[in-house]
Amino acid sequence: MKLQGRRTSSNVEDRRGKGGKTIIGGGIGGIIIILIVTLLGGNPSELLNGTTSTTTESSVPYQATAEEQELANMVSVVLASTEDVWTAQFKKQGLTYKNPTLVLYNDSVNSACGTASSAVGPFYCPGDQKLYIDLSFYDELQQKFKAPGDFAMAYVIAHEVGHHVQTLLGTMDKIQSTRQNMSETQYNKVQVKLELQADYLAGVWAHDAQGTNLLEEGDLEEALTAASAVGDDTLQKQGQGYVVPDSFTHGTSEQRKRWFYKGFESGTIAGGDTFNASSL
Repeated sequence: MKLQGRRTSSNVEDRRGKGGKTIIGGGIGGIIIILIVTLLGGNPSELLNGTTSTTTESSVPYQATAEEQELANMVSVVLASTEDVWTAQFKKQGLTYKNPTLVLYNDSVNSACGTASSAVGPFYCPGDQKLYIDLSFYDELQQKFKAPGDFAMAYVIAHEVGHHVQTLLGTMDKIQSTRQNMSETQYNKVQVKLELQADYLAGVWAHDAQGTNLLEEGDLEEALTAASAVGDDTLQKQGQGYVVPDSFTHGTSEQRKRWFYKGFESGTIAGGDTFNASSL
């Protein structure tokens, strides 16, 4: 990506070097609920309602490496680009876009959706409308998922911003309202449509980002490689040696690539109705 001289976002919250534990109480019998919304798994349509939380947080000196600071700058540039794109896209619809906050952390982090370790990967929490990412995921993309490149990381961020767009448009609430009337298998299918739509929205961002000369040769391929690497079928084959389609919650590698590319070609919100698509 062509990052030099580009605007960085003011909506980045740096919690690196801070850790702690959040205890979430409330609900029937004071049940503790921890919900994580991730690129690789989790349930992005559920919110924590009627809860209270107390947080203990310790701060330790944190010295970022030069590589980490470079990554942090790249992430901030990508976030700024999504702000510009979605502000313009919402304006076309007569709507106002509300910028999310991106939280940088290492090891573990507290959110309105509970406590997460860096092992869950990047995630978006509808409860506080924040994205959370441990920059070590950049290395994981390259080494574990074989998806190197800065634009692969940009795709990850754009996908999570896609969930924020869904939240602002009311999609998350609609999905949650139907949850109690569905079996687990039925709900998994809805989850797949939700995730593929977030991939489509990431593609819409990439379309507009190309128009601002942010993309370089090979960037699109990096994003498509990353989308393929986190398909349910690919991850299940790697993890257990076989696939269980009824348990898919994010879509196959081919589906994730296809919907990202559809968004990239379209450049509009209108083409991303995965819920009524005749075929995914």
